[in-house]
Amino acid sequence: MSKNSKNFHELIEKNVGLLAILIVIAISFGALVEIAPLMFQKQTNEPVENLRPYTALEMEGRDIYIREGCNVCHSQMIRPFRSETERYGHYSVAGEHVWEHPFLWGSKRTGPDLARVGGRYSDEWHRVHLIDPRELVPESNMPGFPWLETNILDGKHTQKKLEIFRNQFGVPYTDEQIANAQQDVKGKSEMDAIIAYLQSLGHAMK
Repeated sequence: MSKNSKNFHELIEKNVGLLAILIVIAISFGALVEIAPLMFQKQTNEPVENLRPYTALEMEGRDIYIREGCNVCHSQMIRPFRSETERYGHYSVAGEHVWEHPFLWGSKRTGPDLARVGGRYSDEWHRVHLIDPRELVPESNMPGFPWLETNILDGKHTQKKLEIFRNQFGVPYTDEQIANAQQDVKGKSEMDAIIAYLQSLGHAMK
């Protein structure tokens, strides 16, 4: 190692501020190299074949799911490991989530992953489970959500939500779906909405 090279290393190692800046630059460059190519790959930017947009009721259910913090304890991302695919089903792929804003992949599993829960249980099972989880799963530490049964939707913001998702995120809602959005949810309970959302999860990979 030349004397100049040695002096350069000493300069960096003895200057905490300079060392921190160079570390940030190195990490940023590495992240850019890893992430940038994904932005141009077809499999990460285009929806899978059977993907459909959420209905108005499912969209409201998703918002309730987020509001109640369900995504804090339940992930929606199945890793490509045998232990996961045998329990939950096909591993998650990027094309399932191109219309998700925000995405709800998560990493913490206080409860099971819900990426493929749609159709696994009946609507009535979900209703009972959401009101009192321990009635169906005695060892569950999930809280109950009985108020969802009595909270009624008026749908006054539903049409605007679908418009934003179409105009800002490119979700292919039709004019008819947007025009009928409020009527499709008005008078339904929040319980109906969140069950509709849960039953829709994983539909594209069935």
